[in-house]
Amino acid sequence: MNPPVLLRRRFIPDETTVLADDKILALDNDLIITLWRTLKPRKDIAGGCSIYFLKKGFKVSRCLDANGVCVYTYCDIFECEYDGGSNTYSFNDLLIDVLVYPDGFVKVVDLGELSQALSLGLITVDMAKLALERADSLLDIIYGGRLAELTKYFQDGEQYG
Repeated sequence: MNPPVLLRRRFIPDETTVLADDKILALDNDLIITLWRTLKPRKDIAGGCSIYFLKKGFKVSRCLDANGVCVYTYCDIFECEYDGGSNTYSFNDLLIDVLVYPDGFVKVVDLGELSQALSLGLITVDMAKLALERADSLLDIIYGGRLAELTKYFQDGEQYG
């Protein structure tokens, strides 16, 4: 069987991107682990490792600079659709993101985008509720001091793809 195709669908801006260069390290019914480089050059990060928690509906990424140092842990809230015929995972970005910096500072971002997407009819009320529920679950883990339960899959010294 061919390796799965990973797609990222964003609502703002409206775009779907094939994550063709992401290297899949592990895949099962609960998670997908990938190594990646940024799609466009950036000054702050060069690549990293991501863990898609398929049943929880969030992705936790260790974002590394060009020297392999962790800049922050970036958490995306998503909705996953799987097409078995084409072996394709489509990750609909539900807009809310959570950043956790090495010093423990937590920043929730893009709540305004969630509101905008809902107002413009780009997402449904049920999708917005799902995003908020998943973000709440993720924040419970982070604020409860249990982020290590999610990041235990990262390996020290890990480099991007």
